Amino acid sequence: MVAVMIQGTGSNVGKSLLVAGLCRAARRRGLSVAPFKPQNMSNNAAVTADGGEIGRAQALQARACGLDPVTDMNPVLLKPETDTGAQVLLHGRPIARAQARDYAALKPRLLEGVLDSFRRLSAAHDLVIVEGAGSPAEVNLRPRDIANMGFARAAAVPVVLAGDIDRGGVIAQIVGTQAVIDAEDAAMVRGFLINKFRGDPRLFDDGYAMIADRTGWPGFGVIPWFAGAHRLPAEDAVDLRASCGQGLHVVCLTLSRIANFDDLDPLAAEPGVRLTMLGPGRAIPGDADLVVIPGTKSTIGDLAFLRAQGWDIDLAAHLRRAGHVLGICGGFQMLGQVIDDPAGADGTAGQVLGLGLLDVRTVMAPDKRVVQVAGQALGQPVRGYEIHMGRTTGPDCTRPFGMMPDPDGAISADGRVMGSYLHGLFSDDGFRAAFLARLGAPSAPGYEAGVDQALDDLADHLETHMDVDGLLAVAH
Repeated sequence: MVAVMIQGTGSNVGKSLLVAGLCRAARRRGLSVAPFKPQNMSNNAAVTADGGEIGRAQALQARACGLDPVTDMNPVLLKPETDTGAQVLLHGRPIARAQARDYAALKPRLLEGVLDSFRRLSAAHDLVIVEGAGSPAEVNLRPRDIANMGFARAAAVPVVLAGDIDRGGVIAQIVGTQAVIDAEDAAMVRGFLINKFRGDPRLFDDGYAMIADRTGWPGFGVIPWFAGAHRLPAEDAVDLRASCGQGLHVVCLTLSRIANFDDLDPLAAEPGVRLTMLGPGRAIPGDADLVVIPGTKSTIGDLAFLRAQGWDIDLAAHLRRAGHVLGICGGFQMLGQVIDDPAGADGTAGQVLGLGLLDVRTVMAPDKRVVQVAGQALGQPVRGYEIHMGRTTGPDCTRPFGMMPDPDGAISADGRVMGSYLHGLFSDDGFRAAFLARLGAPSAPGYEAGVDQALDDLADHLETHMDVDGLLAVAH
């Protein structure tokens, strides 16, 4: 077993991109390398070839390694359904719904599954690069921890700690982490990184030396802000971003349980598209050409959220202005006449009225469809994945959005309201061009090639600004 773990001083310090860049750098050294994250919390899931779910950040890291994603790369995935509860997946499959206060009771079983996955990956590859979650400084969570030092100690994996200078206080972040974790956990740390620096890194020389002096840990570099990060799929909702393109105005409703929002990344990359991620309390702009209702972890809950923002009224006005609407997955279900949940698969059992913009009806069921699919839509090849509960039927389904190879989705009689269960649909250049052409917008090819180029650029960035060889030498 040869592995190294990147932990962070907090959430969103750049761990996922650091691991992706290191994976690509290790691959370019001729190593067989795989990513691993013991526990992830995200509603942005990827589907593996065997029908399991993992965090999309691990799917991107797998791509950096030249691998297809497998469930062992992220054995525990938590998908929040409420502010205090989440669906718990182990090895890609749901095993429980748990409230935060009850989750600790599952930890022994989950740690066993995590270690099993790690051993399988370690046996199959020269190197495993592990990503932590949150921060080891959250010492109140240390008992039964499986995401940070609990895993590192159980698997004997050395740790490099990454701090985020962009948010300020990075000296306190790193020195403070050492101060609050116990001595045996601190002994797992082999060094530190400073991430997201803006300006001249030499201006931080004294601070860098102070961290090394206070902690006794060596530094592996000060990494400037990576300007190409916007070309890579974002995992966390806090990273949702609008585009600065011109032309067709696409508005995506930022639901409270938004899921798989990287569906919109290829549109954001289009120079002929201006993407607005519309937050709560804001009206749908009158100049919107297309409104997207994205996927969600809680269709019925987010339908109520949508109505609470007044977006149902705005959508009606948008359509009166001859605008277009696209619902993806849960957004597709919301567009129908009725959502029926007899067993409470989506939350509380019952039936609610949909937005009534498509003549379809959805019945929720406990069995989840999780599958990679490929087919045709708008006369173009398209591929992606489905990840949903519920089945949707009705007269508008006779005008399917695509064939995957079975009919998928529905289109209204006037063609301006569309719904589909297909995630990832805009990644295919041909389909994206055909879709945008229907709305009168041009398209630039090469989205997927651009992601691979961004991974290479990220690896180059790390090679330039940090001691990659020194960090990889920490692995054992």
